[in-house]
Amino acid sequence: MRSLRSKPSLLWLLAVVLTARVREGAAKPKLIEYGSACDSRDNELSLRPSTTPSPDGPQPGDLAAAFSVPTLDGEFSYQPGGGGARGPLIVHAFSNKSAFLECMWSSESSLISLVEELPNSTQVLFLSLDDSAVSDALWMREQLQRVAVLRNKEVLSRLHFSPVPVFALGNWIPNVLYYWRGNVFSQVVFKSEGWKMPIIIKRLNARYDWLAKRPEPTSYQLVGAGDGCEPSPSVAGALAWVSEGNCSFFTKVQSMAQSNASGVLVYALPGHPIQDMNCVGDDCNVTLSILAAMVHLEPSVAQALERGQPVFAAFQITPAPNFFIGIDHQGALAEMGWFIYPSFSFVNWQAQWFDFYADLQTKLQSPAKVVSVFDKVQMHGEKGAVATVDLPIALSDFDTLQLDASLSCPGRRDSSCAHWDHTVQLFVCCDPLGPYCNTELGRWITAFRRGTGRWLTDVSPLMPLLDSSRCTLTMKTPPWAMPWMVSLNLRFSLSNRTVTCDSADSEAETLRPFTVMPLYDGGTFDKKYNKRHQPTKVSVPPSARKVELYAVITAHGYDNNHCGEFCVTSHHFLINGVFNNTLTFDSAGTPLGCTLRVKEGAVPNEHGTWLYGRGGWCDGLQVDPWRTDVTEQLDMSQFESNTVVYVGLFQGKDPNPSKEPGYIIMSSFLVFYK
Repeated sequence: MRSLRSKPSLLWLLAVVLTARVREGAAKPKLIEYGSACDSRDNELSLRPSTTPSPDGPQPGDLAAAFSVPTLDGEFSYQPGGGGARGPLIVHAFSNKSAFLECMWSSESSLISLVEELPNSTQVLFLSLDDSAVSDALWMREQLQRVAVLRNKEVLSRLHFSPVPVFALGNWIPNVLYYWRGNVFSQVVFKSEGWKMPIIIKRLNARYDWLAKRPEPTSYQLVGAGDGCEPSPSVAGALAWVSEGNCSFFTKVQSMAQSNASGVLVYALPGHPIQDMNCVGDDCNVTLSILAAMVHLEPSVAQALERGQPVFAAFQITPAPNFFIGIDHQGALAEMGWFIYPSFSFVNWQAQWFDFYADLQTKLQSPAKVVSVFDKVQMHGEKGAVATVDLPIALSDFDTLQLDASLSCPGRRDSSCAHWDHTVQLFVCCDPLGPYCNTELGRWITAFRRGTGRWLTDVSPLMPLLDSSRCTLTMKTPPWAMPWMVSLNLRFSLSNRTVTCDSADSEAETLRPFTVMPLYDGGTFDKKYNKRHQPTKVSVPPSARKVELYAVITAHGYDNNHCGEFCVTSHHFLINGVFNNTLTFDSAGTPLGCTLRVKEGAVPNEHGTWLYGRGGWCDGLQVDPWRTDVTEQLDMSQFESNTVVYVGLFQGKDPNPSKEPGYIIMSSFLVFYK
């Protein structure tokens, strides 16, 4: 617990500002044993904040120390352990040396996202890394105040602007910002004969998910091409220097690519901010293999080109302090991940995840019998992570089974995390000779270079898989994937209740799953996919009173139709030729599909294109089982046989890719309750 408070005092603020000798810079563009869960150490063993400081400086997971800073509205204080906690705190350090931050602060859509979508639980402290901290603070407040008034949003009470530069704060924040280096200043270096010194200006690369090509360590000759809206043979092999305006960024880049330019530098017109260069609509489907970036108009460069004087340009990056750090509900320091493009949406998504995690901690305090399986065990290679555990003696006393799983990295920083996203599967074997040995019990997808992630997944219908008092559980990724540290608890409880129509007193009666019938797995998603799945005959056990269809389905790969990861597929379970039970991955391929699931636990601000919707999954998230009651669709007589047919379709038809077909990973069952 902690408290955050502001004490307004204008005279005090002026005194602090004068004492700090901060000078204004140049103006910038306006841009558990059941019933005792709280006593169980297993509940928070894996991701508990650390109270022991690292000898190398504060690390993610360490508890944040108290601090106070002056702001434009008075003193802002953070007190861990205090009363009246108000939720997470995001600390943002601005620098006008960053084109990325300039764009973030001058983009109307970026500012609107912060004003309209910042979770109510979250506060933000705005700082400046520069000598111009006073003007920076006033400008940042003006930008957000203007948008808040226009959007009629009350958010400013949770936004705090400090006029004291980071280097004069006198607390632990500068140490973290500088020690957790992860950001850079992206720059262009111009040289020309007769110049005593090179000219170095900030740049913003075109959107990562539009133009993936990045600068090489070489020098390019700079050649002017007007506004770049038409091809220009003179730029062949050179770096094109074009102005903004008169056509889209896509048109400029495409025209210069058609002219065989090595790259494109788009300069902002005088008084205009640097913008986020991106494609729109169908233009994004056109592949362009060329680098592009935006900069400010540099008069010396423009004048040299007008005189016909050769100018050469090279791209460089200079290490910068971190621009963002977080403190979560528990008071633990947290990295903020990778901002793919300049928008405050990434701040909002991280704050949403803080809220999710706080809610998860509350859920983990509910009564449950906890069986610890893994506690930060390395998962790697063919074997994965393996453990044999004893189950509760009276397993029939419970009707709910939840998987409390977390993934962390070998080190405490995101930089130590595994590259790429991979499927994680949990297999269980309780009776080596039984029919359920090595059946999948749970599935997750790893985050891409982010070390945070914890999820609670209800797999209660699969409790019949635990058909012995001692079970072996195996958690695996593809053997070539980099290692992860896994933690897993099985949580048994009694909570699910079902009202049965034939209860004499109409009271809630608990139905428990007593057997499961495996149905279909997936496979290669090609023209033979559905031919490999034959009809299944089903006889309902005589004691069954409810039947549920249970499936865990994810689509992967990338064929000519972007299937199965980024295409919309539908999965149909037809019962008795009449009842069609359909699961459709309609968010697959959408630009922000997985950002909508951050509130459910999807890890935000990963590397790569984590934002895009996918076929039944998201990076850094559990795969939720799909469950539907099919009792009324079946003939419950033990003497009658039912038929189940499964098909997977793309655009309503059998898949028929022309190259590199994707694949479906599926576990599906009929679950019988009594």
